[in-house]
Amino acid sequence: MLKKAVSGNNLADIIVKGMQEKKAKSIVKIDLRKLKITIADFFVICHADSSKQIDAIADSVEDEVRKATGLKPFSREGFMNAEWIIIDYSDVIVHIFNREKRFYYNLEELWNDGKMTKYSDVE
Repeated sequence: MLKKAVSGNNLADIIVKGMQEKKAKSIVKIDLRKLKITIADFFVICHADSSKQIDAIADSVEDEVRKATGLKPFSREGFMNAEWIIIDYSDVIVHIFNREKRFYYNLEELWNDGKMTKYSDVE
């Protein structure tokens, strides 16, 4: 499959769709582009109630991105324990947490200078 050029914002939206497909909770997109020192343009963050759901969300995100753009992640971490999975698409970094780890690390607070977009949970 040919890779399609896609902006970081559009890629983040595709990632959100993949998360919503598996009923991820409290999805937040953080736009980091206006911050002086960042490791990515966007973070997309969510959590789930079980390690199975965390794995399913990660698989769905990768499938949606691959179908829409042909892109594969630059790197991916956390699949062994499925408490905090990170999928790195260079411009967009995906964080899929279990509830406890999400509130412990509180990335939304750490990166609160970025512009946040919150998405309603899909039931």
